[in-house]
Amino acid sequence: MKACAGWRRFLFCFPLVFILPHLFSVLELHQNQAVTDAPKENTQKFDVQNSSVGGGNDAPKKATKKFDHLVLGPAAGEGLPNRLQCQGVKALNKTHFSNPAHASGVGDGIAFVTVFTIYNNSPDSTVNSRLSNLVTVGNASYSKPERSMAIMNVFINFIQMRMPQSNVIILTDPESDLSLRQNRVTVLPIQGEYSRDKLMLQRIRSYITFLEIRLEKLSQDQGHITHFIFTDSDIVVIDDLGQIFEQYQDFHLALTFRNNRDQPLNSGFIAVRGTHDGILRAKKIIEKVLEVYSFRYMKASRMLGDQLALFWVVKSDPSFDAKGFSKAQAFTKEIGGATVLFLPCATYNWTPPEGAGQFHGMPLDVKVVHFKGSRKRLMLEAWNYFSSSTDISDMLCLILKSGRTKYDF
Repeated sequence: MKACAGWRRFLFCFPLVFILPHLFSVLELHQNQAVTDAPKENTQKFDVQNSSVGGGNDAPKKATKKFDHLVLGPAAGEGLPNRLQCQGVKALNKTHFSNPAHASGVGDGIAFVTVFTIYNNSPDSTVNSRLSNLVTVGNASYSKPERSMAIMNVFINFIQMRMPQSNVIILTDPESDLSLRQNRVTVLPIQGEYSRDKLMLQRIRSYITFLEIRLEKLSQDQGHITHFIFTDSDIVVIDDLGQIFEQYQDFHLALTFRNNRDQPLNSGFIAVRGTHDGILRAKKIIEKVLEVYSFRYMKASRMLGDQLALFWVVKSDPSFDAKGFSKAQAFTKEIGGATVLFLPCATYNWTPPEGAGQFHGMPLDVKVVHFKGSRKRLMLEAWNYFSSSTDISDMLCLILKSGRTKYDF
């Protein structure tokens, strides 16, 4: 899911808590009947303590088979080389992670940028919404606005754990009441149209405005370079991403791709080199995406329009060859006057098994997990489990084995 796409914007938020309540003090695994949205062999049910489902629009629907608990099935990629192998929720091999204490040399020069906003509704409607839409994960119950803030909380938690010297910048509607007071977290209001129908369009505009601000600041401070990674707020960073800028020295803009004919690019992860030339060239590409989006894809303005426009800009360049998307290997191309680095989603934008190519399992070098669609509950469950186990590989087994379940978020 794109940043805030498909999510409501709300009146209030509760303070972020950096360690969510421990969820898995007691783990109970037992056999469960086959489930429509999970693999039908050896399916298990992973009970969540005190789980419940609120009424209203969040109640499970028979047609979609949503659940208020984790449902474990076989781990995709079993027996395949260079894939995570699991026994239950225990990893039999280990993923390839860097040590946060020995992070890349650019770790203090990385900023994550995301767009997030909330609605300003009446107090009465907020109270009624909370009473009718509570969802429980572990020992905490969340209303709809609290769920959004909990996801943002986990987004920040993982970044600060894996890249403790990096910063988080939240671009938001000036009208939203978003008060965050964490170290290395900045809220930057940007004027625009943040309605749900226009949010994806506004996200691109906010990115452009932010890059313009950075260009102006860079002209005043020539000595300090900060690289930027624009992401959806439903991603989890599990390894140092500063390595991108060290390993690949010549790109201006980085995009993630998958082997999908119609939508090979995912806009939930965009890296921009923080030099004047990098920011300027990346801004021109994003401005072209906005132009194409506004002209060709307004019917998809609420969802997917930005990805369609992004791919249109890339594929329209005479030098581009879509065959590069067929292999999960990084490559660069000159697109619209910028050097664009294409990074495989399998490593930099991996999705729990709902998207193209993910049924081959989880690569051992995965660096980013993207909880698109109905996987928001799983994002909270993953943080709770990690808070108790502190083992990232085991946490990834939990994600891998339950990723196909449709949850109640």
